[in-house]
Amino acid sequence: MKVILFEIGGYSIHSYGVIVALSVLLAYGAAVSFTKNTIYEEHMANSLFYALISALIGARIWHVFFFQWDYYSKHWQEIPLIWNGGISIIGAIIGGAVGIALYSSRKKLSFWGFADHLSPALVLGQALGRIACFLNGDAFGSPTNTGYGIVYPEGTMAYDQYGSQPLWPAEVWEGQWDLIIFTMLLIVRHWKLPTGVRFLSYCFLYAFGRFMLEYLRGDSPRYALQWTAGQWTSMIMMTSSFLLIGYFYCLFRYKRVDSIGTD
Repeated sequence: MKVILFEIGGYSIHSYGVIVALSVLLAYGAAVSFTKNTIYEEHMANSLFYALISALIGARIWHVFFFQWDYYSKHWQEIPLIWNGGISIIGAIIGGAVGIALYSSRKKLSFWGFADHLSPALVLGQALGRIACFLNGDAFGSPTNTGYGIVYPEGTMAYDQYGSQPLWPAEVWEGQWDLIIFTMLLIVRHWKLPTGVRFLSYCFLYAFGRFMLEYLRGDSPRYALQWTAGQWTSMIMMTSSFLLIGYFYCLFRYKRVDSIGTD
């Protein structure tokens, strides 16, 4: 665990930013591989701008309004200061999807087909990205009240809140769950599925894992049903994905939607 990796000329290089940058590069490289020999291959470089900008905006908006609105409602001037920290993976997924949808519409491409090909790369990038949270000491768990758990060092948000108490490795387990999803998506990559189902399965599986792991989180306030903002947004994502999967299977059954899986 190391919040600041090193300093250059008085500027601190934070582990969070380095790992996030590496996760974006990993996801992009994997996406290029997964779209090879498809109609989406030539669009990867140009669509990256749309996806990154919209994902960044979505990640910030989601964090501000769903996770720390009590604070930002009183500090409006700090909302654009994203370099101070505060982004949401769920917001990044939704924002990135909006960006790809806009690009697909402009280029007359199938958004769902494009998203199906990108989904394994996205969750692979998320798995690496959670290492950034671990090194930064955020997205941490609650106290285990046992001798088991992660003890965060001084200088991290986890230590500021819980001191040297052992905490559940919530962000580590989420990264491992992302790798399981990645493996599952690779297994079904050549299955004949309705267009859109692979991407929606990724959304459902990620949201399910996030919902369960939120019970162990120690950095989020709880609302109705004692659910965190992450659980409420995960439930919305799960429900929407489940309903759309059913809808696409109905369309597929009556030959009103194409299949994917022959790439």
